[in-house]
Amino acid sequence: MPELPEVEALAYFLREHALGRVVTRVDVVSLTVLKTVSPPSTELHGRTVTGATRHGKYLDVDCDGLHLVAHLARAGWLRWSDSLAPAPPRPGRGPVALRVRLSDDGTSPGFDLTEAGTKKDLAVWIVEDAREVPGIAKLGPDALDLDRDGWAVLLHGSSARLKTVLVDQSTVAGIGNAYSDEILHTARLSPYATAGRLSDEALDRLAEAARVVLTDAVDRSVGQKAARLKGEKRSGLRVHGRAGLPCPVCGDTVREVSFADRAFQYCPTCQTGGKTLADRRMSRLLK
Repeated sequence: MPELPEVEALAYFLREHALGRVVTRVDVVSLTVLKTVSPPSTELHGRTVTGATRHGKYLDVDCDGLHLVAHLARAGWLRWSDSLAPAPPRPGRGPVALRVRLSDDGTSPGFDLTEAGTKKDLAVWIVEDAREVPGIAKLGPDALDLDRDGWAVLLHGSSARLKTVLVDQSTVAGIGNAYSDEILHTARLSPYATAGRLSDEALDRLAEAARVVLTDAVDRSVGQKAARLKGEKRSGLRVHGRAGLPCPVCGDTVREVSFADRAFQYCPTCQTGGKTLADRRMSRLLK
């Protein structure tokens, strides 16, 4: 899933390539992708792209005050083209869910929002205010805006597992499954630690790890071409997606806990005092 660093980089990419161009056509290819009916997608036609930003993991393209907001979900992506084919994409014939065609001298640049796989969760809204999108209205503070005191306020009194808190967008916005694994590994904290019971020293490590991991990922990602961002993300991960491989810090084997629709990875030596977490939801919490 694209998370804060990748969506930040996509917004930067659009500011570099789409800003000042006029929307000439929007093709809604998938019937399920558009979550709003008013204003219609045709209302974007003729409007100039005046901005691109991020709200947590939501991408927001501002077109003269009308916002095209996208949540890329687990398998969505943005693909840019300097010259789109004249004919609109055919429904059901590929991964394209929505296409935005932009003006240029003699060419037809623009971007596709695509989604791989059979589970279609990519979502797009056309709104006058991004806060009209229900998920944005419920977002917690952005992860890059939090200092140590901010983390202390967020976690105070929470009985939830630390991993659960980090990926809860209503608590803190922008962190997903991959970067929560990386933050916890860098902070040397168990995914099953109780969020509200961290020591002052553990809270210091968490706040610093979140800052370093996310800032470094943004620095690596911003300025990359959209097509290269996924590879850039994978290259910077130390434990996520590396089950069975040696931990780059201590050499222990990276382990995995699997659930019905996702999994997370961790290092027992670095994070859980050498203990292996049971691979089921009801694993005993490790302090």
